[in-house]
Amino acid sequence: MRILVVNAGSSSLKLSVLEPGDRLAVSEELPAQQGEFGPDAVAAALDRVGASSADAVGHRVVHGGRQFTQPVRIDAGVRRALDELTDLAPLHQHKSLAGIDAVGEALPGLPAVACFDTAFHAGMPAAAATYALPAEWRERWAIRRYGFHGLSHAYATRRVTELLGHVPARLIVCHLGSGASLAAVRDGRSVDTTMGFTPLEGLVMGTRAGTVDPGLVLWLIEHGKIAPDELADVLDKRSGLAGLAGTPDMRQVLARASQGDAGAELALAAYLHRLRGLIGAMAAALGGLDTLVFTGGVGENSAEIRAQAAAGLAFLGVALDEQRNAGARGDTDITAPGAVVRGFVVAAREDIEIARQVREVLRR
Repeated sequence: MRILVVNAGSSSLKLSVLEPGDRLAVSEELPAQQGEFGPDAVAAALDRVGASSADAVGHRVVHGGRQFTQPVRIDAGVRRALDELTDLAPLHQHKSLAGIDAVGEALPGLPAVACFDTAFHAGMPAAAATYALPAEWRERWAIRRYGFHGLSHAYATRRVTELLGHVPARLIVCHLGSGASLAAVRDGRSVDTTMGFTPLEGLVMGTRAGTVDPGLVLWLIEHGKIAPDELADVLDKRSGLAGLAGTPDMRQVLARASQGDAGAELALAAYLHRLRGLIGAMAAALGGLDTLVFTGGVGENSAEIRAQAAAGLAFLGVALDEQRNAGARGDTDITAPGAVVRGFVVAAREDIEIARQVREVLRR
């Protein structure tokens, strides 16, 4: 089955076509024009990637809410239900829906499946998923820790299982990119993660603050007279590495830190402090650690971040081989000889996970 994979982001529409066996045939990234994907531009891009020969299309959808905990074939009812979830992810959901609509208009006869970033975490234990808020609020507004990056975490879990030859009992997946999150995975199932009700919780990210004291947010609204819209913009787009170092690019942060730039040094230290601390928290949720995986743009490409993160995790049994880590390209075992915890780099392939889910849905 030939699958068209559609990943609609805030600034681009990524189109990929996967052949049977998950061979990537072609891909293209279509920039958004003033935040939108024009029907004519989408149709032309679909022509260029040969989408008309696809047997089905899989769409990455950021939020499935409580209703969608598995991939689902898109029909009019599902489309309406997804639209109703926009309030839970206002910065992301409408982009996914725009991609669904644009591709659906260009290829109306192609079976379409929605694949959700929240689904991998939907079965987390209540203790991990629940905020300590009144039950009335939690029910009325569907408040819980949803978690995100689930397609990446799911793929990394499957791939490291192939590399090991067995399902790791206690696995932590570190998806480190512009957005970043960790997942604690026991026997292939997510039992905890660092993102929560929104993708703002958890690690220091490229432009996102990660976890901040909610009392600070209230203080800024009340005493700083910061409007909610401005506060949301700052926390999502002007914080994290960008807020500390003036750039969201980890490569620039590392380069500037090596030259003694104080802002970059602080950004790197804060990033690593939060990363190590939350890896420790995920290990606590698992009752220990057997396997540690790095994926995502930073996780795959920065040997220095991997090395510095691991340097603070020796107490968990983590140790990386210096040469293997430095030379890692693609899926690589970077475990140091004698280390208790197996360490891997896994290339992020959400497209493969989406294609797998599409095939699963259409075989039902």
